[in-house]
Amino acid sequence: MTDSQEVEVQKHIRCAPGDVARCVLLPGDPARARRIAEELEGARLIAENREYVVFTGRSNGVPVSVCSTGIGGSSAAIALEELRNIGAKLFIRVGSAGGRREDIPIGSLVVVTAAYRGDGVSDEYLPLGFPAVADLDVNNALIQAAKELGFSTYTGIGTTRSAFYARHPELNERLRQVGVVAAEMEAATLFIVGAHRGAKVGCVVATDSNIYLDEQPTLAEKEALYMQGEKMTIRTALRAVQLLEVRS
Repeated sequence: MTDSQEVEVQKHIRCAPGDVARCVLLPGDPARARRIAEELEGARLIAENREYVVFTGRSNGVPVSVCSTGIGGSSAAIALEELRNIGAKLFIRVGSAGGRREDIPIGSLVVVTAAYRGDGVSDEYLPLGFPAVADLDVNNALIQAAKELGFSTYTGIGTTRSAFYARHPELNERLRQVGVVAAEMEAATLFIVGAHRGAKVGCVVATDSNIYLDEQPTLAEKEALYMQGEKMTIRTALRAVQLLEVRS
């Protein structure tokens, strides 16, 4: 590797220009990144460092990359920043979330259209008065993809938090009353960093829990239901990439 190539390699994701596609899927979990890669044609491992595992392949002939981001907004922001530095322009978070409405079962597919900014990272980029909103084209592609695939889909505003174990019952109740669909830890950050960097960002998640259900499944039951939902999110995101590439 030459000195010029060394400079181009990104510090955390350890990728350089030409390593990733224009469209990148962003799961939090490195294991989920590997499961997504299994759905790609000719997927190859590009880099693996800390929480970042990067693959590039094709979906129905369309180039697509996958980069895990770890848990939370700080590491997700780093991933998007560095991927944008080397040419990626469109991002879809493919994640897990807790359902926040009584009518959303565990394992459901949710397209997060915007997010409450409780992440603690996005305010480093833009003031809190600026909304964390997904790109409309990506939203529409995700909704169309799920419809084509025959998946029932919930859509709406999510809430992004910074501390998984912190409890804010009053805030949770206020957000529930206005119809927030899901709680997770990266969407608001990615929406805001995307706006800051001129990237298109969307988000599709599967629910792995729901504190508002009358009957709570066991952990094993929750995990089984979630894995069914995860398969739907992966298929939906990949189909959305295909739709977006046709329109570009």
